[in-house]
Amino acid sequence: MTHSRSVRPFYRPMRPRRRDERHRSATPLELFFDLCFVVAVAQAASSLHHDVVEGHLRHAATSYAMVFFAIWWSWVNFTWFASAYDTDDDLYRITTLVQISGALILAAGVPRAFADGDFAVITYGYVVMRLAAVVNWTRAAAGDPRHRTTARRYGIGVTVVQLGWLLRLVLPVEWSVATFVLLVLADLLVPAVAERPGMTPWHPEHIAERYGLFTLIVLGEAVLAISIAIQTGLDAGEHGLWSLAAAGAVIVFALWWLYFDRPSEAPDRLPYSLIWGYGHYLVFAAIAAIGAGLGVSVDVERHLAHVSGRTAGYAVAIPIAVFLLTVWVLQVRRQQHGLVFVAFPVVALLALFAPLGPAPVHVLAALLVALVTLTALRRRRDVGPSAAVAGVNPT
Repeated sequence: MTHSRSVRPFYRPMRPRRRDERHRSATPLELFFDLCFVVAVAQAASSLHHDVVEGHLRHAATSYAMVFFAIWWSWVNFTWFASAYDTDDDLYRITTLVQISGALILAAGVPRAFADGDFAVITYGYVVMRLAAVVNWTRAAAGDPRHRTTARRYGIGVTVVQLGWLLRLVLPVEWSVATFVLLVLADLLVPAVAERPGMTPWHPEHIAERYGLFTLIVLGEAVLAISIAIQTGLDAGEHGLWSLAAAGAVIVFALWWLYFDRPSEAPDRLPYSLIWGYGHYLVFAAIAAIGAGLGVSVDVERHLAHVSGRTAGYAVAIPIAVFLLTVWVLQVRRQQHGLVFVAFPVVALLALFAPLGPAPVHVLAALLVALVTLTALRRRRDVGPSAAVAGVNPT
């Protein structure tokens, strides 16, 4: 008996995926893409940690924001395109691997960007990723007549902006911040302009899942950062770090709980999808920064940092406040009401006062536990009556 096996073609026309496709989930290629981005996120968080420990606060904040934009924006563009046009032929796989190679180049340039302000390597990696995406948009323009104008706008817009990033490398150093802001705005405008003739058929539930998976990646980086910092201290014989480690773990667990407490509303319209998609820059960057801040707190506890305990506290408190306010805007504000609706911004505000007292990391952990408890109780209250009507035990 013979068995026929389907062979993946090298090339097939890039047809759009259906927005109502059932059981649309992340593919192994998408998961591999995310995994390779772990390197870039880890480099950014580690460099932020080092700069804060050395007391270079302004440089740390500026460099981190710039580096993390390149990481985040490259991931965002691949994710939304894959949701709409993943053909899984050999050519698509190759272009994705090229984008992954660009991510690795970008990651290799992160330390140099923080140490010397040299963004050349990061720019090269970023341009590699983005120009590989242009190949995909060219294919989409050829294979999807309905969205051809949109795909062409993407291809032209991305190409022009990449030329701008390369030109920035030869401009005077004094212009670096201004040109960075200008090119970021140009990059962010490309989807807003390109999608106007007709939205590409990205899958809302698939997008929500992909963002959730990347949130898990940056949460994992935060866990790794605090784990390595504690391990280093214990190896040096400093066993008084267990309490700080426990508080740090509670903070990360609470972040996970608060983000995934309820299913994220999948974006389905252009204005909200842009707000939702762009707003997650703050979610991802804040979580990774919290991991770096917890590492700074460990270094302060070990008397290895050139900053005060209060500064270390703010290195954790500020990104926690950013995380809470962003999640409140993107998710809680649309799904919750009453006490929980108010609690997120209130806890964000209280978090900024935590470093003014003793043991700021422990206070922050307590605040987040209180918020998690409140959201859990509210969810049980909301689910209980409906579950009882349906004959289901809510516990």
